[in-house]
Amino acid sequence: MAPKSMVSVVFATTLRRRALLVTSTLVLAIATGSAAGAPDGVVVPVPSTPTTAPAFVGTPATAKPVRGIPRTPHNPHLATNGDSSIHNDGWQTDTYRRRGPLGVHPQTFSASINGVCGSITYDSRGRIVSTCVGVQRALNLIDPDTLDVIATYPLPGPPPGSQLNNNIFKNFGGGAYFFLNDRDQAVIGTYDGHFQVIQVEDESLELVRDYDLSRKLRDGEVLNSGLPGTDGRLWFVTKKNGAVGTLDLKTGKSRVIRLGRGAVGQIENSIAVGSHGEAYIATNRKLYRFRHNSHGKPKVVWEVTYDNSGVVKPGQVDDGTGTTPTVLPGGFVAITDNADPMQVVVYRTGAKVRARNRTVCEVPVFGKGAGSTENSLIGAGRALIVENNYGYDDPSSVAGGRTTVAGFARVDIDEDGRGCHPVWTNRTLSSPTVVPKLSLGTGLVYAYSKPEGDPTDPWYWTAIDYRTGKVVWKILAGAGPALNNNYAGLSISPSGTVYLGVIPGIVAMRDG
Repeated sequence: MAPKSMVSVVFATTLRRRALLVTSTLVLAIATGSAAGAPDGVVVPVPSTPTTAPAFVGTPATAKPVRGIPRTPHNPHLATNGDSSIHNDGWQTDTYRRRGPLGVHPQTFSASINGVCGSITYDSRGRIVSTCVGVQRALNLIDPDTLDVIATYPLPGPPPGSQLNNNIFKNFGGGAYFFLNDRDQAVIGTYDGHFQVIQVEDESLELVRDYDLSRKLRDGEVLNSGLPGTDGRLWFVTKKNGAVGTLDLKTGKSRVIRLGRGAVGQIENSIAVGSHGEAYIATNRKLYRFRHNSHGKPKVVWEVTYDNSGVVKPGQVDDGTGTTPTVLPGGFVAITDNADPMQVVVYRTGAKVRARNRTVCEVPVFGKGAGSTENSLIGAGRALIVENNYGYDDPSSVAGGRTTVAGFARVDIDEDGRGCHPVWTNRTLSSPTVVPKLSLGTGLVYAYSKPEGDPTDPWYWTAIDYRTGKVVWKILAGAGPALNNNYAGLSISPSGTVYLGVIPGIVAMRDG
């Protein structure tokens, strides 16, 4: 007979697996069926369960612009800063200069689009261009006022029976990351080893170029992300084996190197590109700065091994950093490590910096055994803001009144650039998986939070004061499993509306 403790573990594991099965089945049913059968032009809202949760908590904000933050240089091969990708710009700052909503007479609306619209961009007319990922994957052109889908372009999905289908809630390859270039073209790395260039037209999405890299990739190497350097050459990565490559978009020629094999050298996140053609890439062991030679072959400029507990913490996809690198003015780049407690780590980017001087600081956040993140740092001048995702493995983790470990924190680089210091920590706000954003125009950090204890599972648009870390207001988006954003990135549109992908589609909020 098994010891009582072992019986308890087995029983708890069985319950968890059943909860996951039930929640996952419900989520998939929502994602695939909520818009089925709707007539063309009819927007089906994201289904919300009844709740008695308050619709508004706090008070409307007064804009307090953050001044003195240097402008992030615009990469000429990307759409306007703020419009080009899930992390806003080539430096991956997650920061806008434009205003978001203040919470004045807020209006919420939503649409079911058969998948999480996780990465949101805007074409030159201000329309939403987004990859929506579910059982099926597609690029969508969406009306920003009505959320009506104007046009759809289907994307390849994982092969049947592929290991990539084992946990669809943590699978970001094959199109979840993409970028919009300076010509209203979406550039997407697909599951079958291609980069597709899709032109956004007046009322359609048209494939205009297809680069087949499948012969350059090995078995299981799925394109995870790609971004153009400032010289126009495309950098790309794969999760498996840490493949790093470049693609000449004029000739179609590509070069690939590999940083690891199997579980060592995995690349789960996106790329940051600096102002001199370089790229910053984080594996589950190291952070690298790359350049390429005249033939496009990637070359390591420097590499640094960050602290690592070796554990896949709840809330993480692998046993490494959960952050895309964030480039900052003054010659800095930042990530979180996988130490315990997790740390915000800042490095000097210079090619000739001595190894012992590479690290600027390592600042612990959220405490031992209670901190992890799978979302990028917000970067604004010398300031970095990090969110805690500890406790999220899949939608069942936040079902039935549960939520993740609370935590937001701000860490600033010292004025002399020789260290860092904590500015504030919010230990009351649980924001399970959203990619949060900062508006310099309002002085607010925008997040998506879920309180603990309410079995109806309400989800809230949430504004945090950039200067103090205090919650300013929370606005109810809806309740139930369909309102779960599952790692999608929050986005502020040119008109000041906030959008966010949720499991069956997209939700939005704006001032009345």
